[in-house]
Amino acid sequence: MNYFVNATVFTGVEWLTGASVRVDNSRIQEVSTANIVLSDVPDNASIIDLNGDYLVPGMVDLQLYGGSEIFLNEQPTPEAVRHIYNSHARNGTTTLLPTIHSTSLDIMQQAMAAVQVVRNENPFGVPGIHLEGPYFNPIKRGAHSPAFVRTPAEGELEALFSTNADVIRILTLAPEVLTPEQRQTIQARKHANTLLSLGHSNATYRQAMDAFESGIPLATHLYNAMRGFESREPGVVGAVFDHPNVRASIIADGYHCDLATTRIARRLLGDRLFLISDALFANPPRPSFTLGQFVVHFEPDINGSSQSRPGRYVNDEGKLAGSAITLIDCVRLCVERAGLSLTDALRMASTVPAEIINLGHVLGKIQSGYVANLVRLDQRLAVKAVWSSGETRA
Repeated sequence: MNYFVNATVFTGVEWLTGASVRVDNSRIQEVSTANIVLSDVPDNASIIDLNGDYLVPGMVDLQLYGGSEIFLNEQPTPEAVRHIYNSHARNGTTTLLPTIHSTSLDIMQQAMAAVQVVRNENPFGVPGIHLEGPYFNPIKRGAHSPAFVRTPAEGELEALFSTNADVIRILTLAPEVLTPEQRQTIQARKHANTLLSLGHSNATYRQAMDAFESGIPLATHLYNAMRGFESREPGVVGAVFDHPNVRASIIADGYHCDLATTRIARRLLGDRLFLISDALFANPPRPSFTLGQFVVHFEPDINGSSQSRPGRYVNDEGKLAGSAITLIDCVRLCVERAGLSLTDALRMASTVPAEIINLGHVLGKIQSGYVANLVRLDQRLAVKAVWSSGETRA
């Protein structure tokens, strides 16, 4: 049993100063602003004095590809999934969807099986996988390998959903490249927990709106790899802004989109916008990586100031190929450079994504009954400690 005292707690809804949080058996038992009476604390309990630091919900990242050294496409194994989780968890991301980018059906199935193993071990840490592709519009493939971006081969969709289909939490695709029959097959065969997300798409505004109305509730990395907003053709971006319910991820690293556009999107979408890291590697980033035609290298930010962007990955074509961050970096940039409130940034990194994957009743808040995924931040928003299911992360 742990008692966290003297904390500035963000519950996911409100801030509580001078608060205490009692944790037992991996769950939050009580959140209180009353003074702790030491004589009432059991002998076997630990008291953790936060000295006024922030205690916030563990962050939830729905799109990232690698940890410090291992990339899921390269090693679709349970060991790789555990490494990815541990790499991000020590930075405050206590729930994540390991993501695999466009590849062969065989590698997709290996990754799904690997995530299934780790999900059984750590269901609230790794609740599933995000398949980003390969059913994309080649015009908007970004850094995805042209060797793998494709429409489904005969029988491929049936095979994809035949085993471990329940582990797919998000499938990103471009609906305009699929036939009506293929779209029907996906809707019919996917698991009820699988959310479809429109991404790497050159859909028109009308095509995107039709897709959202036909069962696609998400859009992947707003602004990037999608038809942009124009006066005569609002495109996918315009459809996201105009639709009343669709929710969109955004990569707030200062490279994938100007941070002013993050602020604009938040103003327009509110809690329909959430943060993803899109991280290829992190802690520290690997300098280069090659996997077949996927060749990338890390470019540090040349600014070098404390307010600088954390660097990026680009491929040999000079295209952005992913970030080198964790979600706490996105939160910090949103507050320091995009001008968002800390409340909004934290909700975008924890409360909202937890709700999107239907785990908002146990993750993304500091409330009684929730999993004790907790992060201690100092006033500079640096991570000082992390607890996953009540256990300290190294």
